[in-house]
Amino acid sequence: MYGSYTGRGRFSGTGRVRAGAIAAGVALLLSGCSSDGSDGDGDSDGGGVSASIGQRPKADDPYWVNPDGRAARQVAAYADKGDDKNAALIRKIAEQPVAEWIGPDTPEEQTKGFTEAAAKADRDALLVLYNIPHRDCDQFSKGGASDGNAYRDWIDKVAKGIGDRRTTVILEPDAVLHLVDGCTPDQFHEERYDLLKGAVQRLKQQPATTVHLDAGNAGWQTPDALFEPLQRAGIAEADGFSVNVSNFYPTAASTDFGKRLSAKVGNKPFVIDTSRNGNGPYTKGDPSENWCNPPGRALGERPTTKTGDPLVKAYLWIKRPGESDGDCKGGPKAGDWYPDYALGLARNAS
Repeated sequence: MYGSYTGRGRFSGTGRVRAGAIAAGVALLLSGCSSDGSDGDGDSDGGGVSASIGQRPKADDPYWVNPDGRAARQVAAYADKGDDKNAALIRKIAEQPVAEWIGPDTPEEQTKGFTEAAAKADRDALLVLYNIPHRDCDQFSKGGASDGNAYRDWIDKVAKGIGDRRTTVILEPDAVLHLVDGCTPDQFHEERYDLLKGAVQRLKQQPATTVHLDAGNAGWQTPDALFEPLQRAGIAEADGFSVNVSNFYPTAASTDFGKRLSAKVGNKPFVIDTSRNGNGPYTKGDPSENWCNPPGRALGERPTTKTGDPLVKAYLWIKRPGESDGDCKGGPKAGDWYPDYALGLARNAS
């Protein structure tokens, strides 16, 4: 679930939830302490990161930069070692707003912590909800809520944690996609549509919450296969949709895909994940493995709401650059910080 298209519309990986969502609670976020406890090289914390990582200009990007995220701590660790070159490279990641993935446990505490920290900085929180039952087609990202009632309760707690603070939610990457590509068994389809629609409705009860329902990527068939499932999943009540989450398709291709899909769902706007699409998809080697830590990739456009296109609401870093897709190509388990890969993404960026 964290990588690129694998030939059946699938994504891979486990890191989405573990990557950032379980990482922090309210006290940790607001005290400026890290719940990660490592800098990616096996050292202890890097010290006063918060003072060196600030917020982006609000006019360019309203989203919150976590001053104590994994990339920020890696910057501090390199700086402590006198490795200014690598510190500068990782700073390309650390200074950008990235999404926080909300995990299955303590969702109210997690969302309250992230949204309060963002509000304190006068920025918007960017959250990813990834806990739908039967979510992963038996790939790397095991789990999801145990059943529909557990998911509804989880969504309710997420919404309570958000409260009235400005928040953008990316709702359930791949959940609609897998209803179409055969990954999700037929007996769970009606329940999933009901859960997604219900999640949109519950989240939209929060007065300052924007909801984007995930809609796949430019490498997966055509928008014709997705517009009806998106309608059944509640796109009419959502604010828009997301494309290219955790993927590598170029922004131009994602924009074209999004516009063609938008025309079928009431001209809804959309956001594009540009976190790792600077060099496009990896096309060598085994196509079934190209989703996982593909070499030679690069950071894409920096997050911004100034896209120059009224339908494209923002370029966002939804996948957290520098976190592993899985234990392939020398990487650690999915969701773990992978400093060598992070350096490569930054080094290859234009």
